[in-house]
Amino acid sequence: MLRVYFRENGCLTPRDLDAGAAHDMPSGPVPWIDLLNPTPAEDRFVEKHLGLSIPTREEMQEIEVSARLYNEGGAEFMTMTALVRLDTDEPGATPITFILKDETLVTVRYAEPRPFHTFALRAMRVDFVPCNDGEQIMLGLLEAMIDRLADALERAGARIDFISREVFRPSPQKRTIKARNLEGVIENIGREGDFLGLTRESLVSISRLSAYHMANFENDHRTDKEARVRLRLVQRDVTSLSDHATYLTGKNQFMLDATLGLINLEQNQIIKIFSIAAVCLMPPTLVASVYGMNFKHMPELDWEFGYPMSLILMIVAAILPYLYFKRRGWL
Repeated sequence: MLRVYFRENGCLTPRDLDAGAAHDMPSGPVPWIDLLNPTPAEDRFVEKHLGLSIPTREEMQEIEVSARLYNEGGAEFMTMTALVRLDTDEPGATPITFILKDETLVTVRYAEPRPFHTFALRAMRVDFVPCNDGEQIMLGLLEAMIDRLADALERAGARIDFISREVFRPSPQKRTIKARNLEGVIENIGREGDFLGLTRESLVSISRLSAYHMANFENDHRTDKEARVRLRLVQRDVTSLSDHATYLTGKNQFMLDATLGLINLEQNQIIKIFSIAAVCLMPPTLVASVYGMNFKHMPELDWEFGYPMSLILMIVAAILPYLYFKRRGWL
């Protein structure tokens, strides 16, 4: 889809173009061209209009810095990793490329992160957000994505706190049920770990993008103080969120270690019960083995109370080790 945003009366007005039918870009200031799942025809249309080469999806997915941040044909090409489906149990990452050419911004994406929709709605309101040129629109999109990541990190922190309460202050229940719950806790911890990894990857990509754009800003000796301030705010917010994501990652790892430790304690408790049962049954087994021998001369064989005596002896032999273990605090 090729969507062009025109600047009219202090706001943006969207218009979807058919690259096959249109021969040239409509007249008027166009600060933002949004390519969502672009077709080859739409790529060629934008390339013809701006005189640049739109990167392919495979090129956008490359991880080398030189393939994500570069200048070509008088334009800045900057690719970052954005997160999608943050409100679901299966968040994902997708590359998004920002192309700054003069006062026009081109965004190339193959997913629909919510910040794009949110910012577009704000930009269509008169004087609601700065959107006079492509750089202001790019900074607005970055700020919207950072706000989205901040909200997602807050929810992740709340989920990790809930896991902590579940692990360290569980409700009274049977050990088998507790062990089964701890297995579910490990799944939740793993899910949070995957999400935090994606978040840190996205924050690192935003940090690199903003640092690269700031370097170009300085090299061009530009004097736009507002853009400089917004860039520094983006870098500061990314640093703050990165520190918080690192803290949550460490806390999540601690929860994983603690949960595995509790599972090991549960397993050791079960093994201990079996071991004590074996020790308690050992003396009765010895008594039964002695009286199970078929020797001709055994005094108790002809004794009227020999059988009850052997049963009582086995019971006493089983109780004594149990009482000893109980007194030592091993049970």
